[in-house]
Amino acid sequence: MSRPIMAIINQTALQKNLSIVRNIASRSRLWAVIKANAYGHGIERVWKSLSYADGFALLNIHEALLLREKGFQKPILLLEGFFHPNDLTILHRYHLTTIVHSQWQIEALKKAHLSSPLDVYLKINCGMNRLGFQTKDVRAVWHQLQKSKNVGMVTLMAHFSKAESVQDVTESMTKLAQASKGLNCNISLANSAATLWHPRTHFQWVRPGIILYGVSPGGCLKNISSSGFLPVMTLSSKIIAIQRLVAGSQVGYSHNYRANRTQKIGIIACGYADGYPHHAPTGTPVMVAGSMTHTIGAISMDMMAVDLTTCPQARIGSLVELWGNNVRINDVASMSGTIGYELMCALSSRVPVTIE
Repeated sequence: MSRPIMAIINQTALQKNLSIVRNIASRSRLWAVIKANAYGHGIERVWKSLSYADGFALLNIHEALLLREKGFQKPILLLEGFFHPNDLTILHRYHLTTIVHSQWQIEALKKAHLSSPLDVYLKINCGMNRLGFQTKDVRAVWHQLQKSKNVGMVTLMAHFSKAESVQDVTESMTKLAQASKGLNCNISLANSAATLWHPRTHFQWVRPGIILYGVSPGGCLKNISSSGFLPVMTLSSKIIAIQRLVAGSQVGYSHNYRANRTQKIGIIACGYADGYPHHAPTGTPVMVAGSMTHTIGAISMDMMAVDLTTCPQARIGSLVELWGNNVRINDVASMSGTIGYELMCALSSRVPVTIE
């Protein structure tokens, strides 16, 4: 028998989440963001369930080519653009859309020998200061692109650094409006948070990512609980040992948990080498045999301990949910001082994954 840990990907939940986003942004076309190997879910596992989207947005050219080889014919957007002028031949051959965020990319486009133009997304820096042209330069850059025979449709794109803030969104949109005044173009601004909370940002294209996987972009379940989104990934394992402690017994590395009474604990086959957060403190929620309980002591590489006081029915072999429908990944992340994005993306390759 193999080690009992497992991740389950719920295709029905994925399809439902996409449908909910469709309804929220019903007047916009939709890029399904599948970067970071579909946020840890696996592009090959999820792309068919998300193929109702108008296109896929990702980072890696090799992942884009995989989708083309699988038969996906809709648009594919490269969210960091191309990294070398030679990449343009591949983009052209496979009909990929690229972000342009730097002057060297424009020069490469001008010099490329292409038989037909590429559609591009012009990235604007509205204050996040990662990628993109300054707002004062947008009109000049726009006209450079329009004059190039290798450039087809140009869409303006920006990214909100704090989409939960009305003020931040308003300021960014004001900058964009000033920069794009008089330009006749499509616009793509809305990530998951903006798609959910700021309808005025939807424009022609929205770019939902984390919300497709049933996780709140704001880190709080109440932000999405009324919308019907379902978690797509469940991380589960089983109890592999039970220990009975007396008062004063210590648990795990560094003995950072000490029992103050007689206590039964379970040892779970899951640790930080599986992708569970090493910094999860005592008290992080876990479900054992259908009852809620919590971790105790330090998370080890391969195992963790949980309190079985509220789970008298627990036995060796009892099922454990680390996150999923009952234990929400946002709660585990919050307790651990991180975000749900990181936990999903950190799922280890040694964890078997099944599709349901």
